[in-house]
Amino acid sequence: MRAVFLALLMLSLSLAGCLESTDESTPEDEQFKEKPGWQQGDWWLYTFSTPQFGEDSARLVVANVSEEDGLFMLGISSQREAQRHAVINHNPFLGRITMDNLSVYENGEPQNVFNFPWVIGDNWEFTLLGEDWQAETIGFNDGTAVVTAISTNGHRLSYNFDGEYGFIEKFIWYDDEDEVQLEMTLTQLGGEFTGDIWFIRATDLKDALYEESDGDIYDTFLDSGHPSGVDFDYLVWYLDVEIAQGGSGSLTIKDHAGNSPLARAWGSGARESGGLGTIPSQTDEYSLTVSLRGSTSYIHLKVAGGIENHWVL
Repeated sequence: MRAVFLALLMLSLSLAGCLESTDESTPEDEQFKEKPGWQQGDWWLYTFSTPQFGEDSARLVVANVSEEDGLFMLGISSQREAQRHAVINHNPFLGRITMDNLSVYENGEPQNVFNFPWVIGDNWEFTLLGEDWQAETIGFNDGTAVVTAISTNGHRLSYNFDGEYGFIEKFIWYDDEDEVQLEMTLTQLGGEFTGDIWFIRATDLKDALYEESDGDIYDTFLDSGHPSGVDFDYLVWYLDVEIAQGGSGSLTIKDHAGNSPLARAWGSGARESGGLGTIPSQTDEYSLTVSLRGSTSYIHLKVAGGIENHWVL
């Protein structure tokens, strides 16, 4: 009996120790609550998923560290993906990020999406993805801070910042009907990246959904308007198209001189998802002509003006 009692006592002490370890932060946890120190060449590979544009992946790389400006520059290791993210505009963690708090920029102002050092129960505000958010750190476990945020429009963010990895582990944006609008998941990470990196400072110029009509549809957009006042290097276009059986469709974009840098046509039952390309920037007005036949036919066109930044590490 004495041997059994001692065995039970040792087991209870062991279990008590396990319970205490989940309630108290370890020294490593305390370290991970602080802002991580990024280095040029650090990278994180993410999968992005949205209901409008499907799924894609992008390797985010610390392209430049400017102590003078107090800024990191975060780019993508693929020019085409940089163009895609510029026109789709669903990645808020590109471009300038402050060194003091890893704040991202929206509407020209740094936004404290992260709140270092992480403390459970802390509340703060920021603007992101066109919404104003009230955020709270609701937990911390194994070096990962867990945050929820509610917008003034009833949208919700849920994201984890992994102190060991030095960036977001998971980021999900729900709309006011609890539908996922963006999901961002970390899949790989590393350091000392070598190669080309791009970031495109973009301004939305056109976002239009054209549907079946009795005649041609005429539209326009201006090739200007970047807040910096700098001319665009080029325009980036994005297309999602679906043509009904027995239907047809076409899209033509012309510049002020009558040139047609983009002309596309689709036949019965055709589909094009995620079409992407560039056209010259003329700093003037472009005109569009759209023709659609078929009751369920549609063309979704997005155009953004881009100023390209390029680094080689």
